[in-house]
Amino acid sequence: MHFHSKLRRRQILQGAGLLAAQVALPALAQPGKPAATTRALVVAQLVDFSLAQQDVSKDFLIGSRAAWQDINARGGLRGKTVRHLTLETDGTPASVRAALDKIKDDPSCIVLSGTVGDQVASQVVAQLSQDRLAIAHAAPWLQNSSLVIDDQTFPIFAARQQQIAHALKNLSSMGLKDLGAVYASDQDQAVYRADVERIASNMGLKLQSFRGSGDLGVLGQKLTPTTPAVLLFLGGTPELAQFTQGLGKQARQRYIVALADVNIQTMMQMGGAKITPVIATQVVPLVNASLPVVRTYRETLGRLFDEPPVPLSLAGFIAARYTHEVLNGINGPLTRQTALAEFQRRADVDVGGFRISYDAQRRSATYVTQSMTTADGRLIG
Repeated sequence: MHFHSKLRRRQILQGAGLLAAQVALPALAQPGKPAATTRALVVAQLVDFSLAQQDVSKDFLIGSRAAWQDINARGGLRGKTVRHLTLETDGTPASVRAALDKIKDDPSCIVLSGTVGDQVASQVVAQLSQDRLAIAHAAPWLQNSSLVIDDQTFPIFAARQQQIAHALKNLSSMGLKDLGAVYASDQDQAVYRADVERIASNMGLKLQSFRGSGDLGVLGQKLTPTTPAVLLFLGGTPELAQFTQGLGKQARQRYIVALADVNIQTMMQMGGAKITPVIATQVVPLVNASLPVVRTYRETLGRLFDEPPVPLSLAGFIAARYTHEVLNGINGPLTRQTALAEFQRRADVDVGGFRISYDAQRRSATYVTQSMTTADGRLIG
């Protein structure tokens, strides 16, 4: 698959991906109306289908949908069917406000679960506080490590700081003192720069920043011998593939650190990283792991969707399963208020071997693993 065909896939997803979500949920095709039955329970998921986020959102949403369908097939929540409502956004604050308005006064919607991607998840945190909308915001794809977590947000995946620290510790033998940050676009730089600069400062690293504009391959070719040997890439999978193709035309060996938004298998299929090693962090177990939740994920995905196992859809699956586990622990009626109170306990939860335990910053951010491409084009992990 080439870079331009991947971009065409993104454009197709802008229509087809949203349509698929709507077709799968005909009973919820008219957001804002109350559920058809008083026994219905609604779990809402805000999804960013903007061009830059479609690849991340599509995979994460597929994992969540697989989990909720499997949960319902096994009896739902206390015998009640869970209606999984996809609230589509285009990544803008206005669209996030509009999505939240659809469930604001609907008591059948008891929780927000698995908001994706990172920027929309951050916007939801701010909007819920501004609107004083008391609803649990469970397991969002929240990568922003600078954001202060409030009492109704419950992130279960490691943020950027933990991912970067995990990836860089394995390069410490190189005497790492300098780090390059490559932003795939102006928007990526605007969103991520403050967080990355703070992380680099905390780690005692001298940071050089580079911003892509248009063809990332050109930027890869233009890097000079003074550029740091280790480069942190902030952008999507197609952009990373293009950037590594440009780097491959240089003589100097460099290492790329990519974060959990990147699908490293897709990047390799697109012809990226044939020479330049790429370390890609993951905030979920490897998709071929033997943990019970991963085995259940593979079986469920294979049964319900014609999609290969990838870390992002596993994350969506775990997000839904965690939400179900907490809701299942409620003593008393299943309401928005009792759900929020149960999540606020921040009790330790074991989701089929994926352990969630909150720290003093209200995050559960200890699990990070990684995959790596080698200089001869193999994938490890």
